[in-house]
Amino acid sequence: MTTAAQTPAPGVVRSLIPARIDRLPWSPFHTRMVVALGVAWILDGLEITVASSVTDVLTKPETLGLSSAAAGLVATVYLVGEVVGALYFGRLSDKLGRRKLFMITLGVYLIGSGLTALTLGNGAGWVGFLYLTRFIAGMGIGGEYSAINSAIDELIPSRFRGRVDIMVNGTYWAGAIIGTLGSLIFLNVLSVSIGWRIAFLIGPVLGLVILFVRRHLPESPRWQVMNGREREAEESITYIEQEVAEAGVKLPPVDESKAIDLQPTTDIGYLALVRVLFRDYPSRAVLGASLMISQSFLYNAIFFTYTLVLGKFYGVASTSAPLFLIAFAVGNLAGPLTIGHLFDTIGRKKMIAGTYLISGVLLAVTAFLFNAGVLNAVTQTIAWCVIFYFASAGASAAYLTVSEIFPLEVRSKAIAVFFAIAQCFGALGPVIYGALIGDGSQPIRLFYGYLLGAAVMVAGGLVAYFLAVDAEGRSLEEIATPLSAGGRRGPGFTRAEGSAQPR
Repeated sequence: MTTAAQTPAPGVVRSLIPARIDRLPWSPFHTRMVVALGVAWILDGLEITVASSVTDVLTKPETLGLSSAAAGLVATVYLVGEVVGALYFGRLSDKLGRRKLFMITLGVYLIGSGLTALTLGNGAGWVGFLYLTRFIAGMGIGGEYSAINSAIDELIPSRFRGRVDIMVNGTYWAGAIIGTLGSLIFLNVLSVSIGWRIAFLIGPVLGLVILFVRRHLPESPRWQVMNGREREAEESITYIEQEVAEAGVKLPPVDESKAIDLQPTTDIGYLALVRVLFRDYPSRAVLGASLMISQSFLYNAIFFTYTLVLGKFYGVASTSAPLFLIAFAVGNLAGPLTIGHLFDTIGRKKMIAGTYLISGVLLAVTAFLFNAGVLNAVTQTIAWCVIFYFASAGASAAYLTVSEIFPLEVRSKAIAVFFAIAQCFGALGPVIYGALIGDGSQPIRLFYGYLLGAAVMVAGGLVAYFLAVDAEGRSLEEIATPLSAGGRRGPGFTRAEGSAQPR
């Protein structure tokens, strides 16, 4: 452990570990880490897409013969599992560490999704087994959101954190593309009774490979030192520095002025978290909730009714709908990959507000074109691709925001809480838009729905404009001083909104 000249008070640890992480140049270690951890979003996109693709298949007599309502409930159970998993594993991630949890959550997902393929009948017991396995798979992915976002933010140097987090979150749509292509192949080449089961095994096969890669990743040194594990933290940061140096990358010197005093605190539960959020960080809590709710509502509303719009208003056959879905997913994937770096250069506030406002305005324009009847299936899809090129980057930035603007001790739980809130509000989107679509005879109703979605995104953009934090290039400890921080910090560290001192 690198220390400064002064001797810290008893029980206080003086650490340069955050500064040692943030001064590192990009290296193959960081690339390997991002690939190993970022697969969580690919798996989620894959699972949601596969579940959507096989919903109709599960109603056929040669598969499970479910009713439409029972088949639709499969996706709902998965989403509920995500919320429960995020909240449950989010607390464990703050308590037990990032590495333990990103190994456990991936394992939970592998078990749940793998067992889904073993649903052998359509009796009440087997249907219950199907729902249970989807709930377990959802829990694993929900837990991944909390543990992985925390780990990536704490291990990535500050000047790269924005673009990496946004690109990783955006890979959800790579998973959607894989899931769509896989479902098309397995449901058309194989018999449907076998094909839907194989489709659900795509994710576990990918996850099993990644599980072995994750075994070689270290624990977050930030988490370790802030939980009083100085020796383990030193071992972890030394391992990372050696990995970077062995790649032929020269390590820059450590800024000694970035030393921070830490006094490890006890575990903080969800009730204490609420007090921290709304007493010490009220405007940031409003910011996080606004960004997460607005993007979740819009995405669930559009994505889960996408094929309904194509079929009801443009006469697209259900067999052709996946091709339009792939185009939509490509547009969503392109946004984070191509403009993610601007969140580190132009800045968080301008880019988050800008992407939300632009996507909201474009959706309003498209709503008027839709109502005027000048769009067809292709031009409607092109319009959505342009809208969500910006909205996807903004949505990814929402996850980045809630993972970097709160103290380390509550980071995973904060992500879990805002994720749960977003999912609850997002669940309203498909219900509202499904009702507005109806039988496709009254496009004016969907026109008003699109205006509602546009207003929600514009509102999120305005909140970001006034409340977003200029976090680009700044250490996590500078953005939100740890609850465990003692009295001495280097000149680069200033206490953020509220006192945030342990009480």
